[in-house]
Amino acid sequence: MAPPESLSADPDHAGAIDNPVRVRAGFSLTFEVPHPTPMLFVVQPKNRLDATGTRQRIIDQRPLGSAEGIHTYTDVHGNVIWRVLAQPGTFTLGHDLIAEITRYPDPQLHTLRKMPVEELPDETIGYLLPSRYVDSDLVSAEAWDRFGHIQGGWAQVQAVSDFLYSECSYGYGSNSTTTAKQAFDSKRAVCRDFAHMGVAFCRSLNIPARYVCGYMPDIDIVPDPVPMDFHAWFEAFLDGQWRTFDARHNKPRVGRVLIAQGRDASDVAFTTTFGSARLTHMKVWADETSFESTLETPPNPRVF
Repeated sequence: MAPPESLSADPDHAGAIDNPVRVRAGFSLTFEVPHPTPMLFVVQPKNRLDATGTRQRIIDQRPLGSAEGIHTYTDVHGNVIWRVLAQPGTFTLGHDLIAEITRYPDPQLHTLRKMPVEELPDETIGYLLPSRYVDSDLVSAEAWDRFGHIQGGWAQVQAVSDFLYSECSYGYGSNSTTTAKQAFDSKRAVCRDFAHMGVAFCRSLNIPARYVCGYMPDIDIVPDPVPMDFHAWFEAFLDGQWRTFDARHNKPRVGRVLIAQGRDASDVAFTTTFGSARLTHMKVWADETSFESTLETPPNPRVF
């Protein structure tokens, strides 16, 4: 196995952040592995700067458990992928980090226009097409019936998010094979399903859209008592830039730590196993932390 790539902070966009908040985030996963099993993990955030000036800077990070032996590479979407050969027995892997994020809620840019397809950049065209979990062709008629009359790109995507939030209740009912259309028909969805449905309706309306995964701490809201988990939302390409929408919560939030984006969850599944490996334990944490805190202080995860 190749030596692990450094997990030190990426120097890109390493400058000071205006009005920052710090988030301590990470995870620990334990598997029972009967045979040597190749595995992929999409779990490492990068430094980022988006079109609205929102920054994400990784202050410090470290691997946990068997992540010490990982090999990493960057996929076609720009995501960091961990690659490892899990050995037989109990296999535990994790990551712990402190991220600094601009302390503003998700921007609300109501006047953004919808770009005609002929004006879209070449690299966005693939995000107009159906993909593994985004069967946008199957919701196209409903999308145009419900939202085709709405003028303005932001207004149209926000109407999609409003509709999904009101139409579908949050709850477990889907599984790893559930598509956007199946989740919509069931009217019951988890964050992954809400993201897939949002992407599907946007693509049906000729708006490029992609699936995003990451951490979302409970900052400036009443804390949720349920165990923390990875979160999923979606981005729509409006007026030349990718913009954040979250049909699961459908209100601006503070402190998102973006891990990866792709066509759908198949591109950014937090773990992909090429063989038999049974997940037996999972802990995820994402909380606001002080500017004096370090990774030496144990995190306080809510057990999943």
